[in-house]
Amino acid sequence: MAAAGGGFEDPSPDVLAQAAAAFGLLASPARLHIVWALARGESDVTGLAERVGGALPAVSQHLTKLKLAGLVRSRREGRRQVYYVDDPDVVEVVQLLVDRLTGRAAPARRRLRGL
Repeated sequence: MAAAGGGFEDPSPDVLAQAAAAFGLLASPARLHIVWALARGESDVTGLAERVGGALPAVSQHLTKLKLAGLVRSRREGRRQVYYVDDPDVVEVVQLLVDRLTGRAAPARRRLRGL
């Protein structure tokens, strides 16, 4: 790949397609919440549904999509399927974005209360 103006090489089309697919999956608030929750600790689908406020079948479908994309993994514990995020880079990206947006929202809320 040709180097861009800063001397860095552009990512391959395959890498860009994979990144776009991952961001596309995380563009759903429900899936982003699920990844956020799993970044804090593993859980089964029932616990996740309670935490994110979703219906069990919907959360299960979201987990299937996230798992197929490689953003979430699972393992069996007896009769339960336990889900977790095994990629520290995914955890870091999600935490960074949510933390930054949370930090930006706090001053705006304080300004609105002052009106």
